[in-house]
Amino acid sequence: MQRTPHRRSRSRGRALAAALGVGALTVSLLGGGSVAAAKPPPEPRETRLALPSPPGGKAVRVLVFHASATAESPTVDAGIAAIESIGLTGPASGRFATEATDDASVFTQAARLGKYHAIVFLTGGGDVLDPEQEAGLEAYMEAGGGFLGIHDAARTEPYSDWFTGLVGARPAGGASTVQRAVVEVGDRLHPATRSLPLQWKRPDKWFNWAVNPSGSVHTVARVRESSYTPASNPNGWDHPVSWCRDYDGGRSFYTGMGGTVDSFAETDFRDHLRGALAWTSRLSRADCKATITSHYTAERVTQPNQPGQNDQIGEPHGLVTAPDGKVFYIGRGGADASKPVITDWNHPDIGKGRGEIHVYDPRTGKATLAGELSVFGNKGGGDELIKNEEGLLGIELDPGFPANGWVYLHYTPHSQIDRDTRMGDRRVSRFTYDHATGKLDLASEKVLLSWPVQIHSCCHAGGGMAWDSRGNLYIATGDNNSSGFSGGYSGNNPQPSFRGVSFADARRTSGNTNDLNGKILRIRPQPDGSYTLPEGNLFTGREPDEGGGKTRGEIYVMGVRNPARIFVDAKTDILYAGWVGPDAGTPSTTWGPAKYDTFAAITKAGNHGWPFCMGNNQPYRDRNLPDPAKPLGWYNCSAPKNESPNNDGLVNLPPVTPNTIWYSPQGGGPDFPRDAQGVPSYKESEQKLLLPWLKGGGQATMNGPVYRYDETSASAVKWPSYWDGKWFVGDFYDGGDQPRHAVLTDPRTVGKGGVPVHAESLKKIVPIGANGIRNLMDWKFAPDGSLYVLDYGRGFFTSDSRSALWRITYTGGAATPSADRLARKAATR
Repeated sequence: MQRTPHRRSRSRGRALAAALGVGALTVSLLGGGSVAAAKPPPEPRETRLALPSPPGGKAVRVLVFHASATAESPTVDAGIAAIESIGLTGPASGRFATEATDDASVFTQAARLGKYHAIVFLTGGGDVLDPEQEAGLEAYMEAGGGFLGIHDAARTEPYSDWFTGLVGARPAGGASTVQRAVVEVGDRLHPATRSLPLQWKRPDKWFNWAVNPSGSVHTVARVRESSYTPASNPNGWDHPVSWCRDYDGGRSFYTGMGGTVDSFAETDFRDHLRGALAWTSRLSRADCKATITSHYTAERVTQPNQPGQNDQIGEPHGLVTAPDGKVFYIGRGGADASKPVITDWNHPDIGKGRGEIHVYDPRTGKATLAGELSVFGNKGGGDELIKNEEGLLGIELDPGFPANGWVYLHYTPHSQIDRDTRMGDRRVSRFTYDHATGKLDLASEKVLLSWPVQIHSCCHAGGGMAWDSRGNLYIATGDNNSSGFSGGYSGNNPQPSFRGVSFADARRTSGNTNDLNGKILRIRPQPDGSYTLPEGNLFTGREPDEGGGKTRGEIYVMGVRNPARIFVDAKTDILYAGWVGPDAGTPSTTWGPAKYDTFAAITKAGNHGWPFCMGNNQPYRDRNLPDPAKPLGWYNCSAPKNESPNNDGLVNLPPVTPNTIWYSPQGGGPDFPRDAQGVPSYKESEQKLLLPWLKGGGQATMNGPVYRYDETSASAVKWPSYWDGKWFVGDFYDGGDQPRHAVLTDPRTVGKGGVPVHAESLKKIVPIGANGIRNLMDWKFAPDGSLYVLDYGRGFFTSDSRSALWRITYTGGAATPSADRLARKAATR
């Protein structure tokens, strides 16, 4: 390693000149003629260096620049030694030579500057470059150079907007004291982070940022503020600590870590620097554009319906993409604009609507109506005994769809309702789509599965469907239960009923092992239109428990409330689901938790709690006849009992599996101290928020997909590999901190109640607001890697001019540097 001698800080000279200038002005004002006649110094001339493009030669070299406007940082020697060691160790293809200097004249020496592949700023802050030297650094970046800033580098050149852009952000005041904190490593592919723990626990001094750089840089790691005591003006849950981006022709990486001497002795921190240097010095490629919001384009691809027609879109309720890129999306069936809404049960057309199937073809940019079903569910708005959420609820395409054209629809046919008992027939049917005509053959219907649903009272129909890699079809059904009669807490009131059928007791449905409502079913469809039951469901249907005949073999998951959207990751076969919670705005020490909207990553069959337990196994209070207003004992989540008079299934239920994400109006992941029996206090003042990145209010979960990057695809619009394996979770509403995020789960705890370890906001990519996607109804990735999103519109039980299908594409391009600019041919991404 070559290290040049220290020099006097030029900023002191600047300070002296400034002081003399003030003195000269004072003398001038007092009448000192000789001083007043002095000419001002000439403006410095900016010089553009002629540098090779890209900088560097056959021998890879890294320059460590460590000037400081004040006393040299105590971390300099340790930092230089660490970088020198990094360059001399590891695989030969990643090695480099290190030189260190505090002489800023290097930035005006083209022959010298042009030989470095990357420059590290291990500076102590302050003004260390004069205008010509900064221009030299700028020319170096424009030629394709690499920059790595460490900790105090963010305080260097504080008056330079260009340098602010280079480092990405400026500290808001001083750093915290040295504290151990959790660093969330969200980028699992960048060479600077791919070998690090998901949750990296380490001590350092932690900066807050005057302007949060998220969205303008690509963040590879964040520090979790709840894991330490931040300095004043904290950034909140989104607190970037290391990031990168392509900048001004070159590559810039910054880490806010490295504020202590001990940092540079850490193996993980050295690996972090090694990967950052591999990218900045062109030894490897990396994508530093993936979360920069300007690289995404959101475009509405359907037009408003023509007056009196649903030629473009129905009441948006779900979508699926075909292998050829076509998008099939459904309208539930509410508010047919051409016909009156009929709510009179004596009328033969009570609640009659049209469940529409539209197809968007990206090759032509056109949407067409492929077919429509006569459904029950068009009753408009109103109270629980008027409105209705039945209709056309879900769509899936057969794995062999390109050849057989089979389309599966989950719906409530109007022809099967009983107006006297107010019961309906929910079904999953298979239809055949004609690829040549673009129409659905309604006469081809094969009913796979049907079951009774009460339609006297709204709500919670569910509806999503998804396939796993083994040919099993998952079907999400809602609890088919009224939201009223329980004060917004557990939906377990046994009292109200119609013709003997309870409509406010989810123990009749979700908590009932002998009922298909409030479940996620799993069946294996057969070519003849029948189905078989795969092994591994929650029940076989032949359990002898409690006399036998009290289970259904189709049940894979029980204890869900309104799972409108589900997704199965074909790579892992993990089931992802979300369901809407009840209506209580605050927790109750009498009845239990506030409304929790829920997401769950599900790795095996199980009971997910409703209406007995929510969140991370937080119990509700039981109630029963003769007085449902009187609270009884707390449910036992480890061994729940269904003692409802409306239950015809097992009393002794499977233990409750805790969920992955839950949120209330108070925030994400509410948790409370528990007593000796494991019952939470439910005191809001004692609440701890495990997921500070989200919050509810008006809330309705809309589970999304897990993205899988296709390296073989030549698509120019596919989302980048950064998102691979991330789970997209959203909310119907777009206000406040409600979820519209991509999250990472820990493989060691997924499906066991482990909360996500990292969340990435999508609000600027899947845009919110009046002109954006305000009411997110469904979202899926297409084979070309673009994301399609359904916006419900601006009303309920209807479609309007804002109801639309959107497409979000990525325009950032490939990883950098380009393959022909790598410093060594053997280097790989």
